[in-house]
Amino acid sequence: MKYLITGANGQLGKELQKLLSERQLNFVAFDSHQLDITDKEKVMSIFEQENPDVVFHAAAYTKVDLAEDEGRSQNWQVNVEGTKNIADAVKKYNANLVAVSTDYVFDGMNLGEYKEDDPVNPQNAYGRAKLAGELAINESGANAYIVRTSWVFGEFGNNFVYTMQRLAESHSKLTVVNDQMGRPTWTRTLAEFMLHLIETKSEYGIYQLSNDNTATWYEFAQEILKATSVEVTPVTSVEFPQKAYRPEHSVMSLEKAKSTGFEIPTWQDALKKFLQPLI
Repeated sequence: MKYLITGANGQLGKELQKLLSERQLNFVAFDSHQLDITDKEKVMSIFEQENPDVVFHAAAYTKVDLAEDEGRSQNWQVNVEGTKNIADAVKKYNANLVAVSTDYVFDGMNLGEYKEDDPVNPQNAYGRAKLAGELAINESGANAYIVRTSWVFGEFGNNFVYTMQRLAESHSKLTVVNDQMGRPTWTRTLAEFMLHLIETKSEYGIYQLSNDNTATWYEFAQEILKATSVEVTPVTSVEFPQKAYRPEHSVMSLEKAKSTGFEIPTWQDALKKFLQPLI
């Protein structure tokens, strides 16, 4: 079994490489310089050369605010056209695809939990592009898993945990929004679930995977900094205006993921495990 990873330099791409290395699985990983997913000829050439059995598609444009204006074109090219190219190659070379999507395909108005087949209604450019990427995968006819996730943090790259820790070094007080609720996701949990879908030959389709339990960004920050003396104060998102709309309540149901036999740790336990080596 040979795995191919796109987005090798991203925080999920690096986590996937670490996991597959630990499991001693055969894989190749390409960053955006080695494999420009928006170049269809290049994608097909790499697939012909590598002939992978499984593709973990972790390449993405993730600058949510820039996607509203100066990054709008790149957002669409990478998240839609690039994803279409990968899906078409997966279909042609008869591989399995595990692609990552986002909670931003929903509008965040639902006070309950979003299920996989609930109506989608993205409210920002990034969410619209990721949804179009999902549709491109479905239209390709490839054997595919689409995994929607949210609030990703991990060892590699920039994320909310590192931002809070960095700010805590120079501030005794921090203000964090308390009116957006979701589920934090450790890249390790996400990577393990992606591999689990393949190893258990789960049914193809859309899944949602974050760590269990919910939080606001304020509650998440409190937990990150609880071993410090930094005072964290809740504020409303009105006090932190951003270009792109952020869902107020993007809590996705994890029941389908759990039904595959995958055990999902709480975000509190995941965060604790992640922070352990850093202390």
